[in-house]
Amino acid sequence: MDALLKLVQTINMYLSDYILIILLVGCGLYFTIRTRFVQVRCFGEGMHHVFGGIFAKKADGSKGGLSSFQALTTAIAAQVGTGNIVGACGAILIGGPGAIFWMWIIAFFGMATIYSEAVLAQKTRVTHADGSVAGGPVYYIKQAFKGKFGTFLAGFFSVALILALGFMGSMVQSNSIAEACTNAFGIPGWVMGVVVSVVAVLIFIGGVKRIGSVTEKLVPVMATLYIVGGLVVLIARIQYIPETFGMIFKYAFRPDALIGGSIGYALKQAISQGVKRGLFSNEAGMGSTPHAHAMANVKEPHEQGVVAMIGVFIDTFVVLTITALVVISTLYAGGGVLAAGAAEGVSKTNMAQLAFSSVMGSGLGNGFVAVCLLFFAFSTIIGWNFFGRINVHYLFGKKADKVYSVIAIAFIFLGSLLSNDLVWELTDTFNQLMVIPNVMALVALSGLVIAEAKKH
Repeated sequence: MDALLKLVQTINMYLSDYILIILLVGCGLYFTIRTRFVQVRCFGEGMHHVFGGIFAKKADGSKGGLSSFQALTTAIAAQVGTGNIVGACGAILIGGPGAIFWMWIIAFFGMATIYSEAVLAQKTRVTHADGSVAGGPVYYIKQAFKGKFGTFLAGFFSVALILALGFMGSMVQSNSIAEACTNAFGIPGWVMGVVVSVVAVLIFIGGVKRIGSVTEKLVPVMATLYIVGGLVVLIARIQYIPETFGMIFKYAFRPDALIGGSIGYALKQAISQGVKRGLFSNEAGMGSTPHAHAMANVKEPHEQGVVAMIGVFIDTFVVLTITALVVISTLYAGGGVLAAGAAEGVSKTNMAQLAFSSVMGSGLGNGFVAVCLLFFAFSTIIGWNFFGRINVHYLFGKKADKVYSVIAIAFIFLGSLLSNDLVWELTDTFNQLMVIPNVMALVALSGLVIAEAKKH
């Protein structure tokens, strides 16, 4: 297992430090420039559609479709997960507070990337004979690349997504739930594994309708709960907020002053952690959330594109930033336990609980983070299972539903029992492999995206 872990870590190092940075930053820059900064120009329009959609009724009675707001909450359910708490903490612990700055950069350009993903998902979605709707990268990959090459790329993407999200990713989420609840409440991991698996089954069997119904209620509640709790801590530590922001910007360019090593090594750590954990958090460019946005019943693709941008904004600039500010203001600023660098006993899995507990007290702080992780991780399991199912249908047809669901539930339960280091690394590997064919197709079909953006 140790040898396998080292091998996977080496693969991830090359993927995240070189290939991923080039693909994600390059793709984000390309679409930002070609769409004339659509994430800035159309930000207000996106916010209007999102908050106007909270109270809007479903506009289309299509059997397989969702309202625009349901599609967004399904996407956010997948985006806002352990990456916003455990992933952000891991990035800060390894890359220093400056890793958050690079997460922001990735997210800003990622808003243009996810706009293009949503637009293409809408343009290439299909309606089956039974009236159900399906869409996602496999459909626009095959449109971008004809023949056997397109079929291979689409199949490669599907397999990577099923492994990354439907199976390995679910293990990461359930593992985080189990660890947090064990630390906070003393509940055995296997018990949480059973509970999460049973509730997941009840939602999965309801199909896309039930998933949309659950996420549109769950996402606003869980996000509000976490933001309010974070603001309580930040108000208590308000005198350290200027220092907190100062550390984020200072260590974005001189992380060697905190995490050690040469400036080149430290900067590479800060940037790669920001990119890797940024991808895991907001999923822009990864090709996961287009599956949800393809389901939206909207008048034109641009409308769902700007809505999709708000998903990245909420995920990174709101929820993840709350985690970062809480952790840095309590554990780094004002001579915190990590002010001089990594400390014994502090890991990415307990950093958030230590941070919240420093203000709320051990019992309440641990409990609050555990409950939020439960909501975040469970909502991600719902979204990711749905995305995986669409790709299982693409590869094997709907007849494979039951087999996929049984395997997915088994992985959810196993995640509550197993250590998470190898699971996190394997999830990173498949997440990153998904990016390659997805970005290739986005660039190949960029003309469709640019034409849509120019209309507005």
